[in-house]
Amino acid sequence: MDQKIDRRNLLKSGLMTLGGLVAAPHLSMGAFSNMPLNLDPENRIFRSPMVREYFLDEKVAPKIVAKLNANENPYGPPMSARKAVAESVEGGNRYAWKELTDLMAKIAKKEGVTPDHIMMGPGSSDLLEKVALVLFANGGNVVSADPTYMSLINVAKSTGATWKAIPCKEDWSHDLKAMEAAIDKDTKLVYVCNPNNPVGSITAGKDLLDFCSRVSEKVPVFVDEAYLELAVGANTESMVSLLTKKKNVIVARTFSKIMGMAGLRVGYIAALPSTLDQIQKITRGGMGIAYTSIAAANASLDDANFQTSTRKLNHEAKLYLYDNLDKMGYKYIPSYTNFVIFPVGVSGKELLTKMSAKGVGVRAFEILGKPWCRVSIGTMDEMKMFVGALGQLS
Repeated sequence: MDQKIDRRNLLKSGLMTLGGLVAAPHLSMGAFSNMPLNLDPENRIFRSPMVREYFLDEKVAPKIVAKLNANENPYGPPMSARKAVAESVEGGNRYAWKELTDLMAKIAKKEGVTPDHIMMGPGSSDLLEKVALVLFANGGNVVSADPTYMSLINVAKSTGATWKAIPCKEDWSHDLKAMEAAIDKDTKLVYVCNPNNPVGSITAGKDLLDFCSRVSEKVPVFVDEAYLELAVGANTESMVSLLTKKKNVIVARTFSKIMGMAGLRVGYIAALPSTLDQIQKITRGGMGIAYTSIAAANASLDDANFQTSTRKLNHEAKLYLYDNLDKMGYKYIPSYTNFVIFPVGVSGKELLTKMSAKGVGVRAFEILGKPWCRVSIGTMDEMKMFVGALGQLS
């Protein structure tokens, strides 16, 4: 990967904004969803110094049959969670404080920490944003990779923080050495998404563990592990173990991916109790989770068979995709998630137009000046539909 990039020119590229966001509303959800997205002069969403994203006006876009644009688990929620939701509906007139406390205790046991290390939220993105609101209330800067998941960074910037974007290495893993070197007296947080979204790459577990252990002595390190449980064959591990050594790390996990509960909205962060106290002085996390969702999360934690099945089916469908991308000559980034990204020979707008005309929803990015397609891993039938549509792309 050619990492030579004129960031100054990119950042001075005369960005425009799209007020109201009639087009592609799913691209701007979050704490600041009422704010306009930045658009560059070519009407692409400005994601980062390295990344732009194309979108179609959803008012005129064809109906999507294979929805492969949001990294959702096509097999969930598990039957155990569905049954728990049905059985818990009658309790929906009550606040679920006890049930939430019980869920936190179960999660804490799973993670090997005490319950005062756990904060719940309606999905992990909500918690990323809450952390950003609290930590960057008085400015500062955040250090992260580029490309990466932008939820925390966007909120930090909206509150007045600056972003130090460190290009990924040639294999698309985090450049931990450069990230550490970028830390200065104004750095309030280092953010690491591993496996990384939107590229699907992995940063080796031992390297990241050493980095987090060392750097957290200077500044908090937020490690987003949303896709960790889907990382088949990866050299990685959770950073939660560092909390038992009193390291100042924050680790996010979600029920949206491996558990198939994206629409039920449950996630959590594990952090030092002192860190959570700082956050919860400003905002509460678990208040936003529905009674029924808590019941579903509690049931799904015990459903090891569903998690194993999801991991297996996701991997099989990904291998099928790899095989067909190889045959068609596409050079993809090996993924440890439930999506794959690869460069294409048409513009992002043309990609979205032609794929959606075939009933297939994908995401279209421009990275370092080249168009890329990111496709979520769906069922095998959905992947066959995608491969068929891609084969007709010209």
